[in-house]
Amino acid sequence: MASFAHRLVPDTIRGKILAIFGVAVILPMVAAGILMEREGKSALLHEKEQKLFGITRILDLYLDADLKDLLADRQALSIAARQEHLTQLNNRLSSFTDMVAAANPGIGIGYYSKALDAIVTYGPSRQYGRAIGMPIAADHPGRIVMRTGHERIETGPQVRGSIMNAMRPIKQGEEIVGYIWANELSTDVERQTFAIDRAAIWVCGTGILLGTVLAFGLSRGLDRDIKSITRGLAQMRTDLSVKIPEPRGEIGAIAIEINGMARAVLDARSVTERILHSIADGVVAVDSSSRITSINPAAQKMLDVTAQEAIGHPSDLVFGENYIFSRLLLDALDAGEEHTDIPGEIVLQERSLHVAVSSNVLRDSSVKTMGAVVVIKDLTEQSRLRTQVMRADRLAGLGELMAGVAHEIRNPLTSIRGFMQFLESCDDIEEWQKYSPLIIRQVDSLNSIIAELLEFGKPRPPAIQFVQINDLLREVLLLACGKSSVHVVLDLSPDLPPIEGDGESLKQAFLNIIINALQAIGRNGRIEISTSMQTNSVALIRFRDDGEGIAAEDLEKIFDPFYSTKPNGTGLGLAMVHRIVDAHYGTVTIFSKRGKGAEVNLRLPQLHHRTDELPVS
Repeated sequence: MASFAHRLVPDTIRGKILAIFGVAVILPMVAAGILMEREGKSALLHEKEQKLFGITRILDLYLDADLKDLLADRQALSIAARQEHLTQLNNRLSSFTDMVAAANPGIGIGYYSKALDAIVTYGPSRQYGRAIGMPIAADHPGRIVMRTGHERIETGPQVRGSIMNAMRPIKQGEEIVGYIWANELSTDVERQTFAIDRAAIWVCGTGILLGTVLAFGLSRGLDRDIKSITRGLAQMRTDLSVKIPEPRGEIGAIAIEINGMARAVLDARSVTERILHSIADGVVAVDSSSRITSINPAAQKMLDVTAQEAIGHPSDLVFGENYIFSRLLLDALDAGEEHTDIPGEIVLQERSLHVAVSSNVLRDSSVKTMGAVVVIKDLTEQSRLRTQVMRADRLAGLGELMAGVAHEIRNPLTSIRGFMQFLESCDDIEEWQKYSPLIIRQVDSLNSIIAELLEFGKPRPPAIQFVQINDLLREVLLLACGKSSVHVVLDLSPDLPPIEGDGESLKQAFLNIIINALQAIGRNGRIEISTSMQTNSVALIRFRDDGEGIAAEDLEKIFDPFYSTKPNGTGLGLAMVHRIVDAHYGTVTIFSKRGKGAEVNLRLPQLHHRTDELPVS
């Protein structure tokens, strides 16, 4: 039922105005016309009835006692005597009835004698004189009046024809001796009621016609103004500089506000475009189907394309087969994932750029994904400066390394030289047998130092592939703590995705950290290892122990080669960890207090590592 009523309501404002006009104006006007016509007819008939009964009262007042006696005379009369009696009554009454009838054109009046059972007079007599002496029909309503003694009005065919007849009994004392009537032809009444109908129809028709013209004109003007605004809004979809015509009235006020809003949006867009044109970072926006919708000059320069070549085309044509861009866009559009400062490289014909790429999802007002935006930071210059700084750091580190190597080698060499000087002048074979094991141990110490130096510095081609951190940790723990009494607590995230890395190198880094922890906690200590994925697609590996901890003054030097707080340590373990993590473009941080244990946090990005050579695992 509701859907049927909904279909009856027009869709356009113009149709709704006309429909409302029809319901709110035409229907009430028609109803008012019908009511007015009915009330007019009712008033007319009531007025007719009052008029006719008024005439009968006048006729009744005219009758004196003598006339009433003549009307009531019931003596048996011959035909001739009856006719004479009837003529006598007519002579006395006809002049009065003619006078009253003349004063009321169209009205027929008269007296009826019950005793004579005949019409005594019927005025105007020149029209109805032939009816004198005629009896009324047995079913005539006048007989009901004479029988009941009550006034009565009756409409229908009677002696005169179809009439409205008001009848009043003639009483002499308590006796009914006849009745008086005053009637009017129904055609006269109908003519007057028709005049009322015609007037009502004319008034209603004129009102409806005038209202329809006004409503049509109003709706037409309103429809024209609304269509003008609709056309303007459609043009504003592509050109906010379009101005909507501003008519007078409320519709004009709406158009003014829309134009003002369009100017504000245009100004805001202009400011945004100026900002995008002025920033050094590249910005590329795509729609939900991965077609480029916007690209600023910085991005055009980085990607070596023009706006005409990029806008409206699939992003693959602009980014080429670069894995990092495709992956970030896919994550943003399909999974709604956002990334921040993911390292990448753009290879052009004459140069290559080191960049950091961020992606964000673009959503509309209903939080529905409508596209994505990629921000590209050019880190080429920073990378070049970083390389220079790293080269300087390497040279400085190399100096420190050589100093450490010299220090580590000088002690065994000094011992070997002392033993050889002593044995040079000694011929006792027992002395040689006594000191030769000491010399061999010093030589082995030198060999161990050289082996660790080779392991620390010997490059090899990286074996980058997807690796599962949790599996690497379980394998390393099996090697390092297989038969140990140390309590190891694992909290490995089951949802940790694979990352790009060199598995063997990462196992070496994990092993070095766990060995340091085992050396710090003793036999009954506790090691906690956990993994998790952070929001910026970086894997976090946390190692925590309850060992003796590291003094604050040692934390700054903990990653330096040949710096160790252990009596027999070479200081290359954590330096190796730092090398491996740095080659994976990650970070390593250590938190510790003396006597409070230590915590080592490794952060490794999930995607796209540098192609530098990784250390040997």
